[in-house]
Amino acid sequence: MTAPVASQKVQNDHLLKFVGGGLSCMTAACFTNPVDVIKTRLQIQGELSTSGVDKDYKGFTRGLLRIVRDESLLGLYKGLVPSLLREGTYSTLRMGGYEIVRDFLARHSSRGAGTNTGTTPLWQKILAGMISGALGAAIANPTDLVKVRLQAEGRLSPGQTKRYKGTVDAFKKITQQEGLKGLYKGVGPTTQRAALLTASQLSSYDHFKHLLIRHTGLHEGIVAHFFSSIAAGFVAALVTSPVDTVKTRIMNQPIDKNGKGILYSSTSDCFKKTITAEGLLGLYKGFVPNWMRIGPHTIVTFIVFEQFRKAVGLSPV
Repeated sequence: MTAPVASQKVQNDHLLKFVGGGLSCMTAACFTNPVDVIKTRLQIQGELSTSGVDKDYKGFTRGLLRIVRDESLLGLYKGLVPSLLREGTYSTLRMGGYEIVRDFLARHSSRGAGTNTGTTPLWQKILAGMISGALGAAIANPTDLVKVRLQAEGRLSPGQTKRYKGTVDAFKKITQQEGLKGLYKGVGPTTQRAALLTASQLSSYDHFKHLLIRHTGLHEGIVAHFFSSIAAGFVAALVTSPVDTVKTRIMNQPIDKNGKGILYSSTSDCFKKTITAEGLLGLYKGFVPNWMRIGPHTIVTFIVFEQFRKAVGLSPV
């Protein structure tokens, strides 16, 4: 194979990895949006309350039944459009970029193992995940902001009007009322969460899969992909839940006439106030639905991604 042809093949392979990553995560989002809605409602419930409050959503199951009762099944799919837009940008970049960064680190590290992914050090996989996840999240923050705000709105009280009529209206009103910078509210915790998520999810999937193949006799295939995804989903949920709660609260908080948040001035301020008012467990509000979202999302994502790669002639992750 001549150098120009080889170079073109590498470029095509990279493009296919980006496309496959985005499509696999968009597919997963369609399955997990209902869990994402419940998670968001639980995370903002009783916000900064130091005493007992009446809870609209008493746990995952009751929250599910309450939303269906008050808002119909469609209530579970609030924010789906911006969620798909987010996956189409953020996840395309993080999934496609992960291997490029991982292989770059492997080639330029004296302690690396070249591009042999089965023996690539875990720290290189973690660093590659952090870099690709942070980049994707920073670019896609506006779609994440709109998703959170649409999902946070529950049943309206008599005389109360909807905050936004839909995705386009949300983008329009946020830009008019808060300026373009309003679309980047929460970009700090969003980027931090994405770095932690991609670092924990992709690196643990990558690592667990190769450990399973090497030490259990499993072969490359759906069984290995499934069990690796389960492990990766739990690790990702455990690592990201505190930052995810803070991200949701900052994005959803009310603003003053100057467009500044009323409840929190920064990421660290939100962490501090949440811990002071609700204790450390306040950061893990919505952990169960977060795990129930990330777990299935991870399983669907990697199974679809691996099958896509197989169909187009790419090597496994």
